[in-house]
Amino acid sequence: MLKRKYINLFFIALLVTLIGLNFVTAIPWISYPVILILWFLLTLCGSFFIRWNYHLTSLSENKNVIESQISLTFDDGPNPEFTPKILELLEQYNAKATFFLIGKHAEKHPNIVQNILRQGHSIGNHTYSHTNDFGFFRTNKVINELRTTNTIVEKISGYKMRLYRPAFGVTNPSIQEAVTKLNVSSIGWSVRSLDTTNRSEEVILKRITAKVTKGDIILLHDTSTKTVDVLERLLLFLQVNNLKSVPVEQLLKIKAYE
Repeated sequence: MLKRKYINLFFIALLVTLIGLNFVTAIPWISYPVILILWFLLTLCGSFFIRWNYHLTSLSENKNVIESQISLTFDDGPNPEFTPKILELLEQYNAKATFFLIGKHAEKHPNIVQNILRQGHSIGNHTYSHTNDFGFFRTNKVINELRTTNTIVEKISGYKMRLYRPAFGVTNPSIQEAVTKLNVSSIGWSVRSLDTTNRSEEVILKRITAKVTKGDIILLHDTSTKTVDVLERLLLFLQVNNLKSVPVEQLLKIKAYE
């Protein structure tokens, strides 16, 4: 995978080489903005595609798992309307999942957080605010968001969370530094459902079932009726295909809590 450090070194070396060659032969001036644009586009893609591991390593799958296991993960809750419905379905199919909680929602609905844990699922940090401009936060603000959510959830559950899913899947140097300082595990995904878009239930379900295999992590959101309806059919599909959903830390063989 591409890494920010090596990409930066490559482009710096390329620019230095061109500048040096310019003393020997004429280098078209357009070469310099083209190189800078290519660097910018690579960095932009690396920030938005979590599986590139461009800024930091995010665990997105475990294809080495021996058992026929996958992990269902739910972002943006807890939601008082939809999370309980999802918990009912998971219990009905004896499936376990991981819920990445937004701190301000957990603060409002502590009973749902407790129910998630009571039913054998795990929880992770999905920032406190989940604002659209989170990717522009400086390191200290990122750290404050994660610490605030951890504090809220620890008061509710007694657990100190070690799992973290970046908001929108966006990563950057500030988030990388925060993850390192807080010693948390960044969790990505290998199958993105796109259940928050205007795609139909059929399209979303087909998108998941056409891709999912042993060791995958599926990204869903406990925030809509559409996801609830998709989940019921997805759980039946997993059951028929002998794929068992387990908490993400079990799939990845890591710790969910300190």
